[in-house]
Amino acid sequence: MREINDAHVAEPGLAVVEVAAADDQTAFARQEVLATRWATATADRTTRVPGEPGVRLRCYLDLRQELGT
Repeated sequence: MREINDAHVAEPGLAVVEVAAADDQTAFARQEVLATRWATATADRTTRVPGEPGVRLRCYLDLRQELGT
């Protein structure tokens, strides 16, 4: 994965979340849970590290914009 850019966390309430999961389905399910609560820039693919188990997914949250409870 690319390094986290300072712009992604430049203000209070902005967050970068990296999900480590056993498979794509689990990673995308976790992202969906986050997206139901906060404004989220979602990922459309996961990444794999050769020789390591599982997948990773990164999404960006704006915790200042709560969508619901």
